[in-house]
Amino acid sequence: MQKAKHILHKNIIPIIALLSIFLSIFLLFSFISYFSSGISDFDKYNLDTNELRNIGGQIGLKWSHKIIYFGFGIFSFLFIPLLLFFGIKYLFKKEIKIFKLFITIIFAMFYFSTTTYFIDNLINNSTNNLIHGYFGKYINEIISNQIGTIGLGLSLLFLLFTVIIIKGKRINFKIPKLGVNRFLYKKIKENKELKSSEEIIWENKQVENEKTETKEHKNLETEINLKIEPTVNEDQSTENINEEYKPQLDLSNYKFPTIELLEKHGDSKIKIDKKELELNKNKIVDTLKNYKIGIKSITATIGPTITLYEIVPEAGIRISKIKNLEDDIALSLAALGIRIIAPIPGRGTIGIEVPNNHPSTVSIRSVISSEKFQDNQMELPFALGKTISNETFVADLTKMPHILMAGATGQGKSVGLNTILTSLLYKKHPSEIKLVLIDPKKVELNLFNKIEKHFLARIPESDESIITDTKKVINTLNSLCIEMQQRYDLLKIAHCRNIIEYNKKFKTRKLSPKNGHKFLPYIILVIDEFADLIMTAGKEIETPIARLAQLARAVGIHLIIATQRPSVNVITGIIKANFPARIAFRVTSKIDSRTILDTSGADQLIGRGDMLISFGNELVRLQCAFVDTPEVEKLNDYISKQQGYPNIFELPEYIPESDKRIDDLKDRDSMFEEAARMVVEHQQGSTSLIQRRLKLGYNRAGRIIDQLEAAGIVGPFEGSKARKVLIRDLISLEELITNIKKNDK
Repeated sequence: MQKAKHILHKNIIPIIALLSIFLSIFLLFSFISYFSSGISDFDKYNLDTNELRNIGGQIGLKWSHKIIYFGFGIFSFLFIPLLLFFGIKYLFKKEIKIFKLFITIIFAMFYFSTTTYFIDNLINNSTNNLIHGYFGKYINEIISNQIGTIGLGLSLLFLLFTVIIIKGKRINFKIPKLGVNRFLYKKIKENKELKSSEEIIWENKQVENEKTETKEHKNLETEINLKIEPTVNEDQSTENINEEYKPQLDLSNYKFPTIELLEKHGDSKIKIDKKELELNKNKIVDTLKNYKIGIKSITATIGPTITLYEIVPEAGIRISKIKNLEDDIALSLAALGIRIIAPIPGRGTIGIEVPNNHPSTVSIRSVISSEKFQDNQMELPFALGKTISNETFVADLTKMPHILMAGATGQGKSVGLNTILTSLLYKKHPSEIKLVLIDPKKVELNLFNKIEKHFLARIPESDESIITDTKKVINTLNSLCIEMQQRYDLLKIAHCRNIIEYNKKFKTRKLSPKNGHKFLPYIILVIDEFADLIMTAGKEIETPIARLAQLARAVGIHLIIATQRPSVNVITGIIKANFPARIAFRVTSKIDSRTILDTSGADQLIGRGDMLISFGNELVRLQCAFVDTPEVEKLNDYISKQQGYPNIFELPEYIPESDKRIDDLKDRDSMFEEAARMVVEHQQGSTSLIQRRLKLGYNRAGRIIDQLEAAGIVGPFEGSKARKVLIRDLISLEELITNIKKNDK
């Protein structure tokens, strides 16, 4: 049903556009012939005679009379380009601002019809409905009765000057020719009539002294000779070159979310319990002394949820000896779980991370309002939380460039995803990023459904912005692969290496939309439960994910994947190799920790947002910022109430292979009929049977099996089992083959 709607939507618009073009041509000839025949022809129409001179016949004459005589007179011709451009826009997919054109033409017809009647009646004291139409006469009579003839004339002049002022502000009035600029410059120097040279817009630097003046004079003359092109409007060309394209102007009234939408969870200040610090320090020292490990010094760094104790051991103490005492130290401290960093990179100390007895909550408000997040100049900044030293952790998604997130149920993955998405919504304009949200659980990312016309993207056939169905997930991932290839083609034509260079060239108008170029927003793919997709679809999901992870970063497509089960079956080697940034919340075993981080430690986390992030060669422990569901709802409500784009951002259309095979039934293999009879005789649909009996290669036999499936002779692929044969006897098969041949003809 959805596919039928999509095909109907895809075909009906070009048909309407084509009808609009033909209607504009019909009206053009009808209007022209109406002016040659006039009212007399319409009188014949009323007398039901067949002596009509209008090319459009009775319908053309009737429409012309109603639109011209009772409408806007000669200015009714403006209807024709409106219909024509509407058809061209939707038939040939040209970039025409049809709404702006509609408003301009309607205003012009109203204004000129009224003004023409006013002038004609004022000068000749007589009117002609063929020039201004009955509408101009009707409006004049209504307004004249209210404010008189003088008031009407002043109103028309007021409207005229208002339009001139509004249009004038949009035009950067520049003196187009350099020769004129130079002439004015000499007048300023000789007569000193103008107070300041800042009133003139110079296209070149001012002359500093008389020696350089002669040299610049020669340069200016050569530039003038090069720039003279009679077919180019110089005012428009200089304006387009100098003005930088701003994608934000499509939603110029968009207001970024305010910090008041977020709540203050707990106290942002960390409470220092000196007794707890002293007690833990003594226990650590005593435990190490019991194993004859001396310590030179010990210092503490207090964080929101854990405290880092840095120790410097005495000379001759092996680091491995301290590292093996992890469980003993945890026992003496009676802690949920400690983590030993031996050694701390770049410090020359050994770190022991101990959970606080009274951890403090890190609110998303404190993280987003921090100077580090507000003042950064990153492309895609997001704030995750705070470090052990209570510093806000801000990273750039373009540098990562993909994130793999894992953790057991209830340890903070969904909150982590919401934190990243909230950060991006606070920092980026809807024209700069688009989100593709995949949520097999159907409830986690559903909050972002309200901002579909601002930030979300989807495939054309999908009715839901948050993708939940596995088949649509497969189509979406393959559609992103198509989008990636299209973007690489644009970068190749533009001679750019990445999306930043490409968008910079486009903004400075070095790339023309006429050549197919466009501003490319960042696309961020978010998958909340990856393990469920791998279980249901397997290779169909893994293959496009691996392609995107390998290639998509340069064209601005980034991936954030979360899973509850970081096993080798879910996070394969290909995926891990292309996800250098990994976030681990608390997991249940060291094996899971090594799978996600390539090291242990995630099993020693204390949960509730306690996390490790690995990027490059760094491993940082953070307390993830907490954002509650009502806060996300407030944020999405604030954005959704503002003006959005008319339509949701659509990804390229992807046609599955099964649909392609049905379309390609005419290109059957020459051995198709023989293979079909053999399969029906043996009641066994397998590629190996066709290979052995018909002595064919594997690839050709596989194509024949696909064609048999498309024809309805065998069933779909079922793993290691042979395909079901849907035709029971040869008589039914011959009838089916005969019907297929008839359809081919």
